[in-house]
Amino acid sequence: MDFDNVYEDQRRAEAYAKLQFPGTYYLAYRDLPKLISEFVNSIKAVDFGCGTGRSTRYLKKLGFMTVGLDISNDMLKLSRQTDKNGKYYLVIDGDLGQLEDNKYDLVLSAFTFDNIPSESIKLCNLNEIKRILKTGGVMINLVSSPDIYLHEWTSFTTKDFPENKNAKSGDKVKIIMTDVEDQRPVEDILWSHKSYLDMYNKAGLKLLKTHKPLAKESEPYNWKNETKIAPWVVYVLSK
Repeated sequence: MDFDNVYEDQRRAEAYAKLQFPGTYYLAYRDLPKLISEFVNSIKAVDFGCGTGRSTRYLKKLGFMTVGLDISNDMLKLSRQTDKNGKYYLVIDGDLGQLEDNKYDLVLSAFTFDNIPSESIKLCNLNEIKRILKTGGVMINLVSSPDIYLHEWTSFTTKDFPENKNAKSGDKVKIIMTDVEDQRPVEDILWSHKSYLDMYNKAGLKLLKTHKPLAKESEPYNWKNETKIAPWVVYVLSK
């Protein structure tokens, strides 16, 4: 498949670096501390697909000793500028060879699998993640729900892409982030719940929990569909 990861782009990286946790993104991270405390018992972590380091810094604030990994030099440059004492490494083609076997208690992957184009590459990454996790270690895979590409949201719009409704697992879909300056369409890969479950099974990862965060009316955002349709899916997996 001809697929360009839009985040390997300096202009996009600079826009994304300014993004914190507004609107719909708030829901992606809101419940992570509770999930982490429920399933993770120690402090060595990897942020897989760290981008500009937002999730890496988030884990560090939760008390984790965290290494950030990404495929984009532009993103990593901004990570290091913001977090000068952080550890951020470039990875190529899912090769995590610079990290030791059986060392980490937690691997967080926030939105990364939305941008991995094929099952074979996804499986390669999952196998590497499994390798670096300790026995009983946990992967938290935060991904876009297929529903996110079909509705309007506080932080996203998809109304210009009616073709999304015909997309199947593995197809390209488009969405626009409305919370950043760079509002060029983002191209993602749709991946269904069933496809994720099948893939985790192939990788030998055990599903501990599936969480679909919904917004609350009391929260300080002008929600659109977030109170009734979950834009994100959080998979908690163990080695």
